[in-house]
Amino acid sequence: MLQLTNISRRIVLLLSFSGAAGAAAFQPPSPPSSPPAAPSAGQPVPSVAVKATRDPVDKSYRRMLRGMDRFAREAPALAPGATLRFRLLPRLPETRMEGIELKVVGDTLGIPVPVSADNGFTLERDERAWREDAALVANRRTASMTWRADVRSPGVPEGMRRLGDLRLECRVGMEAGLVSNNAHLFAWLGDLLANPDKVCDDPDGRYLFFTERPVFAVTLHAHGSATPAPLRFLYTGGHVRAPDLPYCDCQVLLERSYHAPIWDRAWPDDTLLSFEYMDDPPPPGALAVPGVASGQPREQVSALLGPGTAIAFRDGREAWLYPRTDDRRSAGKPEYLVLFDAGGRVVKSRMRPPP
Repeated sequence: MLQLTNISRRIVLLLSFSGAAGAAAFQPPSPPSSPPAAPSAGQPVPSVAVKATRDPVDKSYRRMLRGMDRFAREAPALAPGATLRFRLLPRLPETRMEGIELKVVGDTLGIPVPVSADNGFTLERDERAWREDAALVANRRTASMTWRADVRSPGVPEGMRRLGDLRLECRVGMEAGLVSNNAHLFAWLGDLLANPDKVCDDPDGRYLFFTERPVFAVTLHAHGSATPAPLRFLYTGGHVRAPDLPYCDCQVLLERSYHAPIWDRAWPDDTLLSFEYMDDPPPPGALAVPGVASGQPREQVSALLGPGTAIAFRDGREAWLYPRTDDRRSAGKPEYLVLFDAGGRVVKSRMRPPP
């Protein structure tokens, strides 16, 4: 048994709680007002006994509220009428995503947070939890899951995403501190700490989104036309290699990861994104890579196209991306993406002509 204080709370995982139930919900000012003064010298610090395990997954309740405040401020412009939830996603192959328990844990409280079947949840505002700088704690270990904001506007067709929703997801997620360690972000970590907007406004598109199934192509629908998204938007563009995966939120979701042009205001907020998945047949009009046919062995593709950036997935499939990510002469060239099955034969391919 441990005695929780405001300092030690973040290093334990609450499995059972004894004490008073959470206080009634309230709406703190936006942005939240300054916390109350610290207890005077000699005044006892409230504590609660809990059963604990080491190395828990947790998030700052105050930062989560900051993300919710940002949603409230910016939704009218970016995503009118949208709703906000948060979602939990796996980061390790052995992570069990069933039966996740989530609680807001403070010095004197433990408030259960209902988790839906898709591991989504919403947060209630609680004055005491905010005052005590509570943590949102799950019964899973650090690095076993990643967290994302989930913004949904009404009227978006099933299976599509709206760009304004994604823009707001990034801003809320960064404000709430949801993104776990990410190798892409190390070089400018100082900027992130000082300015969360750095990620969402960066033209390299470093904030990752995830589809429900392994993805093969993304199409942008705006201005009355459909435009294939750059193939480098998929699978981190091959920039996160196998040794880097433990530092990326995409660790076990690489085949479901994609970037969106959230930094590019040439694409309006009402732009819709549609997805072709790896197991889908090619849609009508899809351009295959010239000379590459379904069933071809990897060796023939290599002889035809040369070496590409190989992106290996956990199920044995592999994607080759052209031009290579280290090709400095790629401007103005068509992009190729070739998907191989676990036996090394072409499943399908896609060509994106130069813009």
